[in-house]
Amino acid sequence: MESINRSAIELLDEALDFADELGLTITELGCGSTILDFGVDVDGGVEAGLMLADIQTAGMATVYTQMDRVADAPIPYVELTTDHPGIALLCSQKAGWELDLGDFDGLGSGPARALVGDEAEFGRVGYYDEFDFAVLTVESDELPGNEIAEYIAKTAGVDPPSLFLPTYAAGSTAGSVSMAARAAELAAFRLSELGYPPTEIRTATGRAPVAPVSHNESLAMARTNDALAYGGEVYLQVGEESTVFEDVPSTAREEYGTPFEEIFEAADWDFYEVPESVFAPAKVTIDVVDGDTYVVGETDEELLAESFGLR
Repeated sequence: MESINRSAIELLDEALDFADELGLTITELGCGSTILDFGVDVDGGVEAGLMLADIQTAGMATVYTQMDRVADAPIPYVELTTDHPGIALLCSQKAGWELDLGDFDGLGSGPARALVGDEAEFGRVGYYDEFDFAVLTVESDELPGNEIAEYIAKTAGVDPPSLFLPTYAAGSTAGSVSMAARAAELAAFRLSELGYPPTEIRTATGRAPVAPVSHNESLAMARTNDALAYGGEVYLQVGEESTVFEDVPSTAREEYGTPFEEIFEAADWDFYEVPESVFAPAKVTIDVVDGDTYVVGETDEELLAESFGLR
């Protein structure tokens, strides 16, 4: 398998070439690292959000938008498909790197995680990356500075000038779009956490509605997670039967039916104080090759409409 950081660098080159069209701003830090602002001091846009999702999956997924409805209101959805779910979703797209250094607070996702490889997913999938450049997308309401960039570069084993950090806030258009692309990732993650071998997930398709943008980061974080937990739909083709399939969707959690604004508030808005099990798509079809097909979970348009503020 080719380096996923190499693949992501090719996408970064495209983003740099079309920065004006995508509404991005580019900054080179004193340490030499490059910051691409997708949605902190700028808002980016839908195309920027799709590019962000492409980078997060290292170009190993097809991502696009389509129109559908929530409570009879026309709403854009994002759909993602990959034939490499273990690497594209768990070893790249997953927001698994907590960036808490000094006054900076953020979440890192993308292929640079595979250069570190200290999360359980890498051992389960059996993939680790080696490359001279690193790409880590950062969800934060502030742009990274030298201290955080140098820390990421050192941890990933690259020189700071070889590090690229596409950054976005949850309360941006690009943030809402890229978050809606995570439905399949959440299903793959839940299966993996339940003990199902991620190498047996052969293909994954997921979709979720794009949450309306709020520049209130807390509200934005709640809405984008509601979009997945109550509107996310996933199809997985897998190679083995299992007794854990019913536990994959968000409906299997006792918190189901509680808006994420209440869940996060109970955890003092600390993402890592929220049980990982609540992060799951609403409805999942699991197609066992040459076996049964399981349909588990359900969507909740009424809760989505309330979360989105539809009138």
